[in-house]
Amino acid sequence: MRYKVWLAAAALIACLGVGVGWSYYSALTDVVVSVPVTVEVVKGDSFTRIIEKLQAQQVPINGLWFKLLALPGDGYKRVKTGEYELPAGLTQPDILALLLAGKTKRYAITIPEGWNFSQLRRAVEQNPHLEHTLNGLEPVALMAKLGATATHPEGAFFPDTYFFEKHTSDVALLQRAYLKMQQVIAREWPHKAEQLPYKNAYEALIMASIIEKETAAEPERPQIAGVFVRRLQQGMRLQTDPTVIYGLGAAYQGDITYKDLKTLTPYNTYLITGLPPTPIAMPGLAAIKAALHPDTSASLYFVARGDGTHVFSANLAAHNQAVNQYQRKSK
Repeated sequence: MRYKVWLAAAALIACLGVGVGWSYYSALTDVVVSVPVTVEVVKGDSFTRIIEKLQAQQVPINGLWFKLLALPGDGYKRVKTGEYELPAGLTQPDILALLLAGKTKRYAITIPEGWNFSQLRRAVEQNPHLEHTLNGLEPVALMAKLGATATHPEGAFFPDTYFFEKHTSDVALLQRAYLKMQQVIAREWPHKAEQLPYKNAYEALIMASIIEKETAAEPERPQIAGVFVRRLQQGMRLQTDPTVIYGLGAAYQGDITYKDLKTLTPYNTYLITGLPPTPIAMPGLAAIKAALHPDTSASLYFVARGDGTHVFSANLAAHNQAVNQYQRKSK
């Protein structure tokens, strides 16, 4: 690109004379962006309109020379729409190269591991750089808009940081997160350990979401998974607080009470046998791997130490002793 520009400059210097040629040479070499600026090119903007937008941002480009720079390859027809960040120190050829390359400004939205769908939806709806088309839709209708086969959104989106251009639709963003979760599950499921108590990959995703909410200590996740897998295999209830909390929804007040544990919901694993009907959060890769590759020890219980880790026990007597040591004494 720049090689063609210099050829054009040489031809103009020869044909138009030294004065005009020098002016064109200055257009090539002079820095015109003294401080960072942002300019947005929208659909329908003419090349003249783009020049006007740049000038309105106090970028002193010469309209005539800028158009001449764009002549090789009909560059003035190939500017891509989007929002562009122009750093200080750019010349006119630098600006044109950036516009033709479509190096638009990127925004980011981060989906943390362990978020539930309500938290994700709130973050998407409040993001000012997205185009919002899903606000107010019921979950089933929202999933249909994404082209998803699943009808329940919980756990369906992979936690990660997603970069996007301004005016990207909320549909496009959520589709990426949904497809990534589908890809991760499809990749990991065939390599699962043998004799796991899951009917399908979706049940493994449910388990992964519980593991994600039970511990942030990655080395413990296979141990947590092992406890829950053995409980399922032995017909024991999972008895895990995060599922109770999820089932309570807005009724949860920050501390689980005896009444909460006795409140029947489809997610109260103190009262129901087996897995809850859906995931309770968005699990990350480590939790998914743990659900598919649980440890093979004998532990059936665990209790929090209070420092983010847990004590694991193979029988109820040892578990009660750990509860007395780490839970009851702290109250």
